[in-house]
Amino acid sequence: MLSTPQRTAKSGTSFARTRRITQLGVIALAMMTRSVLGQEAKPSSDAMQAIPIERTEGDAVFTNYTFRDGEKLLQSRIHYVTLGHKHLNVRGEIDNAVLLLHWTNASSQALVTPEFQRALFAPGSPVDVSRYFIVIPDDIGHGHSSKPSDGLKARFPHYGYGDMVDLQRKLLADSLRIEHLHAVIGMSMGCMNAWQWAEAYPEAEDGIMPIACFPAPISGRNLLWRRLLIDTVHADPAWNGGNYETQPPSARFAFELARMMIDGVPALQQEVRTPEEADTLLTNVSSQTKALDVNDLLYAFDSSRDFNAEPGLSTIKTKVFALNFEDDEFYRDSLGILENDVRRVPHGQQVVQQAGPGSVGHLTMSHPALWRAQVEAFMSSLDRDGQPLPNAAGLSIQPSSGLSEAAVMP
Repeated sequence: MLSTPQRTAKSGTSFARTRRITQLGVIALAMMTRSVLGQEAKPSSDAMQAIPIERTEGDAVFTNYTFRDGEKLLQSRIHYVTLGHKHLNVRGEIDNAVLLLHWTNASSQALVTPEFQRALFAPGSPVDVSRYFIVIPDDIGHGHSSKPSDGLKARFPHYGYGDMVDLQRKLLADSLRIEHLHAVIGMSMGCMNAWQWAEAYPEAEDGIMPIACFPAPISGRNLLWRRLLIDTVHADPAWNGGNYETQPPSARFAFELARMMIDGVPALQQEVRTPEEADTLLTNVSSQTKALDVNDLLYAFDSSRDFNAEPGLSTIKTKVFALNFEDDEFYRDSLGILENDVRRVPHGQQVVQQAGPGSVGHLTMSHPALWRAQVEAFMSSLDRDGQPLPNAAGLSIQPSSGLSEAAVMP
């Protein structure tokens, strides 16, 4: 691994500090996939083999940044990872950028594991790094970007999903000089951000692929468990209004609840068959989350409060390929929400992928080998503007004006 000294560049109110880590050999990443809330993923042995790839990491720092609610942060730091190389068109503009967005309480590191490399970034894969310049930010409040646990604790600005997208856009335009994206691909929280991108910046991308979410506001069971998690911690005297010195006892419950809710029902049924196995799972969650901060978790879950992409669906101009999973208990296909919403998108399609070997409910999003074919269909469609959008089974879903068909995939 080779590295060059840090460089600082000024652009308006943006200061970009870039650490270039050029990997001429195999990426030295953790060999276990970092999934939601510390759960270990279980990829195949092939997926565990890292591949040679070039990777760059950096930080963009925006001074005196103002959030949508008026709160300010003296220095708003957005960490990011890039893979591959920029390609310039005849006007000198980057034309091969893909924005990849992570889920709640994760970071860019969750999306550059060997499994993601093999499934999405390897030669011949849907987002082949020899063709595309991939940008993966740590969203505000996550990873190495600015977050409550950096020191401000409960005085940290109460960001929302709208702020996340604003900062993603600022990172691309001000620091990386990217004005147009070939694609936006996001999972769960990143899925909702992808819907927001299509509405807030209708000319800024060729297509979006929202994975594992609805464009509707978080509601029902999904909203209730989030409120239960947040309210339980808030009621803990040791939380001290978010200004604790050590993690409050309720933090353990919060992480355990999140772990249970995010996993798939069939997967948990197999994993937890006895009281002893339940104890083991809970002990493992507690051990894996000791280094995490509960304020960061609360802020991340609360940030979804401003999300609602439904009102603007009919205004979306870009292509939309929405992917959900049959065994995802948060976003049940039986509710009909995604199907009804996608009908309002002029160039929208949806696919519901059936549960199969390896499926783990909502967490299936963290196993790209299971849905790689869908990404391939989406990326291929962007190169065939106006043509039928093929799904992974080789069938075609005809784009329509305001009407979209749903496909249930094996």
